[in-house]
Amino acid sequence: MKHRRSFTAEFKLKVVEKAEKDGNREAGRYFEVEEKAVRNWRKQKDVLKSMGRKLSNRHGKVKWPALEENLLRWVLDQRNARRSISTVKIRLRAKSMADEMQITDFKGEINWVYRFIRRKNLRIRSRTTMCQAVPDDVDEKKKKTSFLQVTRKVIAEGKYSLKNIINMDEVPLTFDCPPNRTVDTCGMKTVSVTTTGQEKTHFTVMLACCADGTKLKPLLIFKRKTIPKENFPRSVVIQCNEKDWTLCSIGFSWLGRKEKVLFSIPKDVIPGGLTKILQPLDISVNKSFKSHVRACWENWMSESLHTFTKGGNMRRASYTEVAEWVDKSWKSVKVSTIRSGFIKAGIVSEDSDAENELSDTLPENILELFCSDTGESDFEGFR
Repeated sequence: MKHRRSFTAEFKLKVVEKAEKDGNREAGRYFEVEEKAVRNWRKQKDVLKSMGRKLSNRHGKVKWPALEENLLRWVLDQRNARRSISTVKIRLRAKSMADEMQITDFKGEINWVYRFIRRKNLRIRSRTTMCQAVPDDVDEKKKKTSFLQVTRKVIAEGKYSLKNIINMDEVPLTFDCPPNRTVDTCGMKTVSVTTTGQEKTHFTVMLACCADGTKLKPLLIFKRKTIPKENFPRSVVIQCNEKDWTLCSIGFSWLGRKEKVLFSIPKDVIPGGLTKILQPLDISVNKSFKSHVRACWENWMSESLHTFTKGGNMRRASYTEVAEWVDKSWKSVKVSTIRSGFIKAGIVSEDSDAENELSDTLPENILELFCSDTGESDFEGFR
């Protein structure tokens, strides 16, 4: 891997002198620099002569100073309001400002963002988090091999197509989703983000998807006794439980069929501690889904009209708004992302084509359990 080098004006002038005498290519070989650099230095000859001999001239002038000053004020205003700012949000805001200022040659690429952050003495700050522990290498390999052998055997013997191979998982979420990182001024001792104070108030989302990329209706479980009387999206299912996690009764209510039918579906439970490497939702889907939910929350915090309590505290998002976030985020997850999770987990092979190689052998009463929200498959998602 090549490392960037810094050259003084004196060195560049020596290269230019050699190039004028023997040519750009020969000068590049002689001083071990790229020919492109030689050509650029020849064009800058007059500027290099007027510079100090030890200056390298690496940092050029800012191309859009007015844009960057306006953008910096916006960043500081957002941080004064304790809103989180990501590099993506900075790029989007910069492009919007460029359009307003009629700057046509501004692209707002990722490299520009990091240069902007350095120029304006900003930093990306983060919080530390704990992650789930996994078993030791020997135990992990043994459990993984055993699980995949059983799963592949069931799939092969039943000749199940990809649309009939399903992964289900509970995803805990909170009413406030502040990110771990935000852009802020360098040297700030306190890095805070405005929330409604509900970052520890949880609800659960049950996600289910098929190996062919089909997404089933998400189930939301709120921690309360009764279902709120609100106008929820029809593409999500709402349930309530005082403990806010899935119980058997809620699961069967979601499925909407008799237990004896459900028990006829072959099941396999992923070994503890191995969900990161064996569960498709954990491998590729949950992160994408949660990032979309966080984006919805950030937009709600920065753009929506908020109401406040008598004590001056901001009220959290309504149950309907949260359900809309989940619905929008689940629909935003790409089919290719879901398929990739099943492939990386080793449950299905990369070159498997269920529609051509495998036949649907599930009983009709099981197939009728599902109701797809994509309309592209005969497999229907959970009601």
